[in-house]
Amino acid sequence: MKKLSSFLLLLLVVFTAQAQIQEPVKFKTELKTLSGAEAEIVFTGTIDAGWHVYSTDLGDGGPISATFNVEKISGAEVVGKLTPRGKEVSSFDKLFEMKVRYFEKTAQFVQKIKFTGNDYSIEGYMEYGACNDENCLPPTQVPFKLSGKAAVTAATSVKETPAASVEEPVASVSDSIIEPAATVVTPAVGSIDLWKPVINDLKKFGEANSQEDMSWIYIFITGFLGGLLALFTPCVWPIIPMTVSFFLKRSKDKKKGIRDAWTYGASIVVIYVALGLAITLIFGASALNALSTNAVFNILFCLMLIVFAASFFGAFELTLPAKWSTAVDSKAEATSGLLSIFLMAFTLSLVSFSCTGPIIGFLLVQVSTTGSVVAPAIGMLGFAIALALPFTLFALFPSWLKSMPKSGGWMNVIKVTLGFLELAFALKFLSVADLAYGWRILDRETFLALWIVIFALLGFYLLGKIKFPHDDDDTKVSVSRFFMALISLAFAIYMIPGLWGAPLKAVSAFAPPMKTQDFNLYTNEVHAKFDDYDLGMEYARQHNKPVMLDFTGYGCVNCRKMELAVWTDPKVSSIINNDYVLITLYVDNKTPLTEPVKITENGTERTLRTVGDKWSYLQRVKFGANAQPFYVLIDNEGKPLNKSYAYDEDISKYIDFLQTGLENYRKEK
Repeated sequence: MKKLSSFLLLLLVVFTAQAQIQEPVKFKTELKTLSGAEAEIVFTGTIDAGWHVYSTDLGDGGPISATFNVEKISGAEVVGKLTPRGKEVSSFDKLFEMKVRYFEKTAQFVQKIKFTGNDYSIEGYMEYGACNDENCLPPTQVPFKLSGKAAVTAATSVKETPAASVEEPVASVSDSIIEPAATVVTPAVGSIDLWKPVINDLKKFGEANSQEDMSWIYIFITGFLGGLLALFTPCVWPIIPMTVSFFLKRSKDKKKGIRDAWTYGASIVVIYVALGLAITLIFGASALNALSTNAVFNILFCLMLIVFAASFFGAFELTLPAKWSTAVDSKAEATSGLLSIFLMAFTLSLVSFSCTGPIIGFLLVQVSTTGSVVAPAIGMLGFAIALALPFTLFALFPSWLKSMPKSGGWMNVIKVTLGFLELAFALKFLSVADLAYGWRILDRETFLALWIVIFALLGFYLLGKIKFPHDDDDTKVSVSRFFMALISLAFAIYMIPGLWGAPLKAVSAFAPPMKTQDFNLYTNEVHAKFDDYDLGMEYARQHNKPVMLDFTGYGCVNCRKMELAVWTDPKVSSIINNDYVLITLYVDNKTPLTEPVKITENGTERTLRTVGDKWSYLQRVKFGANAQPFYVLIDNEGKPLNKSYAYDEDISKYIDFLQTGLENYRKEK
């Protein structure tokens, strides 16, 4: 059990990142001839400080391995695999839970080839992955094109190729503008260049930038509510009167006792805020964001919540190793002054782990979509303030201790209620893994059916119809329990229409997307007319309608929330369906293009190989953004009609966004 407790503690970590375009690695490519008819293609990279490039053959489930890819070849053949050379670092990566190999400062990869004719021509690219402590880049390509006579003996140098990459986090909330210098080779409709950048035009309308500030407030409030919830658990509530009484009796000077209690509360805040900062500093914001959307991690977190739920139901007791709290407690008694008080606060953190652990873990997972490096610390600040509040208040007003509710069965009710909630949230994390792998074992109606059962059982428990091992035999139901049961049962009934396709805006953030619903009677949905930009623009021009571009992704959680919580509004769906030509572009669509398209971006030649690559490039070069969801309204010449819109579930704002675009379009006409 001690090993299990320690393992669960290690799982309480997950978080977020902001998107930006970076160029931390530059590769140059050389062809070096060997004896006979053999040669080597050598890729030599210069890596910025703090970054590292992963080596070859790292296996499935890990970071992006370096690979050699051939698109066209004649007069030569590839011999063996891409081989790393140089000082390679090997270490165990906690994020991927596997041993990885990578290069720092410089990296070199070599691919051997054999000439089979007098003239040779080879075209392809090397692909690699790069990370630092905060960010990870998507697969990055180093294109090359070599040709000549096989008799050449001198090394032929190929131009230096900077590795330009774009970070694209899942469900990121960002509308920052980036201005890449790019050359577009996509054909335009008629004589109009529909891919022409309009970044400056968007700036004239003004882009909203208050999302991050609002998210900080939201994170703090969420953490504060989590701390209040933790207060009423059996691990924390009984300690409050004992600790406050200790401080007041510790000194004959009442002021000193109050000051010590304040110090104790401040120590709790310092401990939990330090934990939040440590999580980001140790694991890195961007890597933790990737981990939060990783299927394996979500399965592990689902299992962890189920284990905690079983513990709260009374199946077993989860505690940290006793020697940890004993050692800290004995150290507190042996010291004096501020250190003694701080160690007492640390003891509280360890002792209360079984109750606060799942609350903290869930809080940290939820901040992974904010795009802020300090989000974990803000969430933990709210949690710690709520947890420390009663210690300072009761120290200031000792008479309140007499009116403080005594420990009893009501705390076990809260504990069991938390168990039911953890079961419900466990399904949410399992759903993320199910969507990633495409298992289709947890479609929307299956998910809702399980939630209906869970919240109905919670309602019956609160009414005293279900008993667990730790519950007392008192059959009386208090007024507060009755109202809690009423809310739980009402919520279960509210979800029932969702089995037939009702949008259920209250659970849109948790339930799988509507497209996984097998039986759907709901008709007020928004469907894209096109999933191709050029074809959609031609249709809009012929029918004289403005266009709404929806840059989205199959794995974009916030995109699904917008579709279920906002697009299902009758007025929103009416405007989109009747007044606009909706073009939905999936930036993670892996369908290969008919032919790869060569483009130049930031002075670097790149190849677009998939449909998703094409739409992602369109979003970057034309609108200067690379985050989803991203909505932009344009006229028939591809010019913006309003400022862009990112993730915001305020329906009135979204309607205003759509109507403003319509008005501006009509003014142009």
